[in-house]
Amino acid sequence: MEGLNLSWKLCVTIMRLVILDNYDLASEWAAKYICNRIIQFRPGQDRYFTLGLPTGSTPLGCYKKLIEYHKNGDLSFKYVKTFNMDEYVGLPRNHPESYHSYMWNNFFKHIDIDPNNAHILDGNATDLQAECDAFEKKIKEAGGIDLFVGGIGPDGHIAFNEPGSSLVSRTRLKTLAMDTILANAKYFDGDLSKVPTMALTVGVGTVMDAREVMILITGAHKAFALYKAIEEGVNHMWTVSAFQQHPRTIFVCDEDATLELRVKTVKYFKGLMHVHNKLVDPLYSMKEGN
Repeated sequence: MEGLNLSWKLCVTIMRLVILDNYDLASEWAAKYICNRIIQFRPGQDRYFTLGLPTGSTPLGCYKKLIEYHKNGDLSFKYVKTFNMDEYVGLPRNHPESYHSYMWNNFFKHIDIDPNNAHILDGNATDLQAECDAFEKKIKEAGGIDLFVGGIGPDGHIAFNEPGSSLVSRTRLKTLAMDTILANAKYFDGDLSKVPTMALTVGVGTVMDAREVMILITGAHKAFALYKAIEEGVNHMWTVSAFQQHPRTIFVCDEDATLELRVKTVKYFKGLMHVHNKLVDPLYSMKEGN
């Protein structure tokens, strides 16, 4: 495992872009990375690994692979605490499109995490600001986030930090942009009137405080956002661009998401894949003797 320690230190001292051929391979690479980071951490009763998690369609493949590793006995979440990025306001917790439902149906119920260690904002809290403040306090009490995994929207927003959000923002109530509402309508039978217009979300500053950030970006519809995140300057209109300034950020993408990048940019990062792959190969296991 010493090789993994060295490779991780070498690879994440600056922003990195990991380019895989397709969505499935990008999802698998991300899952392997999360798996190795948890195992490398050696979590235990007095030492929990703290993981920030996203929702949406992009991380589903990653979650499926993590479930597979767990069912194979290679990975346990017994000593892992999670903090989700966001939750809709006013949507019942048991609504099929709430992020509570999403996380339990697509991930938590398939692994061995203690429900008390899976933290999701309550969009139905009586005092929404108090809920946001309490969430920040829980993160601090957990020792901060070791690895925050995120996805982005086509407009480059991370969590629900819509264009124009402060790059030092904390967990708060946020009004959703029309582009986000339109994008989420597919989950509500295409009926805009059913789509929540407000959400609780971690801030850009909340995610920036994590010791490490991994952002998943797949599909041609995210290509311009990736271009803004990688090749242009930090801009609050593209909140994902803030992570250029994080010392340990890894963007994981597929080929389709690179369509707006310069050829030389893609060539440069592909030339580093032999280094990046040392982070996930070999895939470590919690099984005895591995």
